[in-house]
Amino acid sequence: MNARVEVPADARTAVPEATFPTKKRKRRFLRFGLMIIVPLLLLVGGGYFWLTGGRYIETDNAYVKQTMAAVSADVAGKIVEVDVIENQKVKAGDVLFKIDPEPFRIVVDQDEAALANARLQVKQLRAAYATAEAKLEADKATAEIRHRELTRSADLAGKGFAAASALDESRLAAQQADAQVDLSQKAVEAAAAALDGKPDAPIDDHPIVQAALAAREKAQLDLARTTVRAPKAGIASQVSKLNVGQYVSEGSEMLSIVETSDTWIEANFKETQLTDVRPGQPAVVTVDTYPGLKLEGRVESIGAATGSEFSLIPAQNATGNWVKVVQRIPVRVRVDEKGADILRAGMSSDVTIDTGKTRLDRGIF
Repeated sequence: MNARVEVPADARTAVPEATFPTKKRKRRFLRFGLMIIVPLLLLVGGGYFWLTGGRYIETDNAYVKQTMAAVSADVAGKIVEVDVIENQKVKAGDVLFKIDPEPFRIVVDQDEAALANARLQVKQLRAAYATAEAKLEADKATAEIRHRELTRSADLAGKGFAAASALDESRLAAQQADAQVDLSQKAVEAAAAALDGKPDAPIDDHPIVQAALAAREKAQLDLARTTVRAPKAGIASQVSKLNVGQYVSEGSEMLSIVETSDTWIEANFKETQLTDVRPGQPAVVTVDTYPGLKLEGRVESIGAATGSEFSLIPAQNATGNWVKVVQRIPVRVRVDEKGADILRAGMSSDVTIDTGKTRLDRGIF
């Protein structure tokens, strides 16, 4: 019968002492990796990321801009009709409002009458010129006859067939005829001068008629201006300033047309961000009004000066209290037509520009 040998519990669970140093070395290596290798990897990775970064610049100091055409009254008068409402879309040439045209129609009628009178006056001047010319020709013929008579009287008197008194009468008649020719010549010149020295020119080319034509055209233009039309396509704004019966002065601004078809973003970047920004570079625009919407665009131009240069009171840097402040320069980003129609002037936006150059490309090291 075999005897069973009991093995103590401690003996069954005991681990050889040689395994403990191995576990300690593993833990020491792990701590070394966590303390040295991991930070080193993070440093190398972060450095690489930083060197290859810097390609994109962005700013939230950006706003939607659109062309705004001010609509003014070109003539003074009372508003008799308003044809648009606030925020209505209009096309170029659409009627916006009308000014009472009756006073201007009266002026047109008066100038039409003045034009007819001017043409009649020129016709009379041309008739007077023709009469003066005819009289001059007649006086020249009379003078020629008187001179022939004087020649005959002189011949007869020389031969003793005519009295000296007859010769004197012939000489006096010839002199009077010459004087009459001179008077008629001056009358023709005066008549020609009244026709601006161009007696054969068309009636409407005469200065009197030209002045009357200009006055009529001005009156017709003023009459046409009583109907105020949209200069551009867009959205009518500030229409509430228009009221029927309201008197408007010439040149007064009445409303505005916002051209939604001409949209861009004015992004004010720091001067230190613009090192590699060039026109034509792609950009992405996000608008606070439409979260998640990304609009594509391109850099159209870079401002010629910082915003402070255009202020009414420019900063005086030649003082003892000067503090250097990073300036901002406006960059115009043209938004692609797709999606731009929902933008409105003044909206806040964020702009990111792809310069295409990293810090490594700039030769940091």
